[in-house]
Amino acid sequence: MLLELKNLFLEDGGKKDLHYEMDLSQVVFSGVRPFITPVSVTAQAENRAGAIHLKADVAFDFRCPCDRCAAETQRAYRFSFQHVLVNALNDEENDTFLLVENESIELDDLLREDILLELPTKFLCKPDCKGLCPQCGKNLNEGKCGCSARQVDPRLEILKKLID
Repeated sequence: MLLELKNLFLEDGGKKDLHYEMDLSQVVFSGVRPFITPVSVTAQAENRAGAIHLKADVAFDFRCPCDRCAAETQRAYRFSFQHVLVNALNDEENDTFLLVENESIELDDLLREDILLELPTKFLCKPDCKGLCPQCGKNLNEGKCGCSARQVDPRLEILKKLID
């Protein structure tokens, strides 16, 4: 969604409210397309002293495999983001402000980036997920697998003969 800010930059104290849904179903994250519902966006842009203060709240459902046991994991996420938009910068190295060229900004691109940076780096089906057995591949959350608990590294097998 292209957010036009020209009139808002001219009107001190002016506000613009937005409510829409953003489609991220084609975004690939960790090898899957995890966005199973459209992202609900509620945003407000307000001119304060010549700078546009943008506040956005997003909500969506997210589904991906657990990083330890590969079980399907689904969560509902809600995030809030804030940016200060300006149409000119005095200091090129200032990362507090977001420079808006042509007095408009592609809001979907900005929010997509914010969402992807906010997502956790590891997805677990539950905090104490035990993962998969490295020998047989059984999901250890469902119970013990029966594999030998003590595995000797085959490279160290010769040392075992010295002890016997």
